Amino acid sequence: MRLYPIFFLLIAFLLSACEENTPPQESQPAPSSHISLKQKSAPERPSSISISAVGDVLIHDRVYNDAKVKNGYNFMPMLKQVKPYLEDTTITIANQETMIGGKELGLSGYPTFNSPKEIGNTLKELGVDVVTLANNHSLDQGESGIRNAIRHWNSLGMMYTGVYKSKKDQERIRVYETEEKINVSFLSYTYGTNGIPVPENKPYLVNLINKGKMKQDISKAKKVSDAVILSLHFGKQYEPFPSQRQKNLVQFAADQGVQAVIGHHPHVLQPIEWVEGQQGNKMLAVYSLGNFFSGQDAFQKRVGGIIKFNLVKDHGKVEVKKPRFVLTYVTSSGPHNYEVIPMHKLTSNELSNYKQVIKEKKQHLSQWMPGLSFIE
Repeated sequence: MRLYPIFFLLIAFLLSACEENTPPQESQPAPSSHISLKQKSAPERPSSISISAVGDVLIHDRVYNDAKVKNGYNFMPMLKQVKPYLEDTTITIANQETMIGGKELGLSGYPTFNSPKEIGNTLKELGVDVVTLANNHSLDQGESGIRNAIRHWNSLGMMYTGVYKSKKDQERIRVYETEEKINVSFLSYTYGTNGIPVPENKPYLVNLINKGKMKQDISKAKKVSDAVILSLHFGKQYEPFPSQRQKNLVQFAADQGVQAVIGHHPHVLQPIEWVEGQQGNKMLAVYSLGNFFSGQDAFQKRVGGIIKFNLVKDHGKVEVKKPRFVLTYVTSSGPHNYEVIPMHKLTSNELSNYKQVIKEKKQHLSQWMPGLSFIE
C-alpha cells in the first residue's frame, strides 16, 4: 500500500517533464471584420436600346375620306402591314405633319390641313411613342389647332415635341426614360410655317430653326439625358439630294454632340450618311425619310421608309450603331386607295417593277453609307 504515493509522484514527474519540452504556441491574431484584400469591381457592360423613325404623316382629305367609317375614322386597316416594324423597338418616332385639331375645327386637306384625332389613336396602336410636330403646317389652324392637338396627344399619353401650349411647356425638354437607363431627349424644329407668322407674343407655339436656340436647347438636353435626337423639317421639296443648307445644319448638329438627325419635308427619300462632329463624334444623318403615309399620288412621293438603329451606352458614352432601313410604299391597289406596305412584301400586282425599284432605292439611300443594311 505504501507504493501508491510513490507511483503518483512518478506520474506527476513525467507530466511535468512533458510540459517543459512542449514548444510554446504562437499567439493568433484576433479575428477581423474588415477584409483587407482589394476586390476588383465587375466591368461595366454596354447597354443598348433600339429606335425606329418614320417620315411624314400627311393626312390629305382623300386619305381621311378613305378611312371613313360609320362612327368616325379608322386608319388601322391602311397601316396594319407596317405595325410589326414599328412596335419592335424601344422607342418609335413619327413626324405627324398635319395637326389633329379634330372635327370641331372642321376637317380639311391641302393647303391648310386639319386632321381627325383618330390618326393619333392609330399611331399609338401602331407602337409610336413620340410625335414630332414642328413643320410648315403647324399653324394651319392657328393656336386652336395646336391646343386641340396637344390635348389629344396628352390624353393618349404620347410624347410630343416641336409645338407647345406655353413658354413653360416649350422650356421642358422631352426626355424618354428607358429601363436600360439610356434616356433620350427629342427636339423638333421647322424652317417656317408657310408664311403664317408665329405670333410675336407667343413665340413658343412653334420651334423655328434658329442656331442660337437650338444650341441652347441641345446643351440643356445633354445635361438631362444620355442622347439627343433632333428632328429637322427642312430642305427643298421633291429633291432627291440634300441642299447645302441641310448639310450645314446637320454639321452644326454634329458639332453640338447630337446622336442623330431625322429630316423631313422633301417628301422623297434622300441618302443617309455619317457626319463627324468637332469632337470626333460620329452622328447619324437621315436628311429625308420621305412620305410615310400621305395622299400625294406621284410615284416618288409614295416611296418612304423606316430608319432603325441602336443607341449603345458604354462607360457613359452613347453612340449610334447598326443603322438599317425598311422601304415602304403607299399602294392604291387594295381595298383602300392609300395603304402602306413594306416594299419587300409587294407583288407585281401592286407594283409591276417593284424588284427594280427596291434595287434602285437601296443604291440611292446607301451611296454615302455602303454599310447600310436593309430589312427584307
